[in-house]
Amino acid sequence: MNVLVTGGAGFIGSHAVERLLQLGHTVRVIDDLNDFYSPELKRENLALARRLGPVEFHQCDICDQPEVFRVFDEFRPEAVIHLAARAGVRPSLENPLLYEKVNVGGTIVLLEAARRHGVRKFVFASSSSVYGIADQVPFSEDNTGQYPISPYAATKIAGEKLCYTYSHLYALSVVCLRFFTVYGPRQRPDLAIRKFVQKIDQNEPIQMFGDGSSGRDYTHIDDILQGVTAALELTTQYDVINLGNSHPISLAELIRTIEAALGKKASIRQMPMQAGDVPITCADISKARRLLGYAPQVSFPEGIREFAEWYLDQKRAHLMA
Repeated sequence: MNVLVTGGAGFIGSHAVERLLQLGHTVRVIDDLNDFYSPELKRENLALARRLGPVEFHQCDICDQPEVFRVFDEFRPEAVIHLAARAGVRPSLENPLLYEKVNVGGTIVLLEAARRHGVRKFVFASSSSVYGIADQVPFSEDNTGQYPISPYAATKIAGEKLCYTYSHLYALSVVCLRFFTVYGPRQRPDLAIRKFVQKIDQNEPIQMFGDGSSGRDYTHIDDILQGVTAALELTTQYDVINLGNSHPISLAELIRTIEAALGKKASIRQMPMQAGDVPITCADISKARRLLGYAPQVSFPEGIREFAEWYLDQKRAHLMA
């Protein structure tokens, strides 16, 4: 199958490209290599993915309609995995107009291109942040009481609604996957696990926002990929599905687990809770189990040990370079 991956040079995207190549698909990538974090890291991600097979790469902003349409005209994708977005809750508070432009405007450009070319399946990367401060735990897709508390979350809800509109009007088969705090090798430098591992390893203090009781449903990249590839094969007109681990980990437990993996104690700087943060995320994954055969395999301690090993390998490689 010809599969177009947007954001394919990023953390999740580059892993998705690898998995698709392993499954025998033909893959092309759109990524603008923006400077939200180092473009060089993204090029390294893409180079790692390309070890498994050829990948045509287009450095392209998803808001650039003529260029996106040109890629679709040339590649004729049968499926689109749309991972490209301006990411992060806290940065979206500082630049909401950019988040709306890319996450909403870019998504409709891709949906329109998919409509024009008769794409068979459109997989949209949504987020657990759409639930906001949910009134029920675990978070179920059936919960319609969504009150997003960040511009990022609001743009993801808008993306889901646009996907529904295109599915309804043009019979485009769409699956919106709500990712719950994805982690693993190549994780973005701005995310907590990578920041904490680096700072604890370097004997620098880490910031703990709140009293350490806030919880996140950390989900390993391998488990996320299991759900993404299954969504490509799901026969549906439109569905929204959680991909999580359904076992929230408190911030305090996250720090203890990283300390154990590194064999070092953290120096903790207590900070107040930040605007836009929710107290807990926890996925109800019964729908994913039923429709996708989804079954998370990687335990949190195992995933953190793997991440710490990857980080230390990267550190040694850069010291030797």
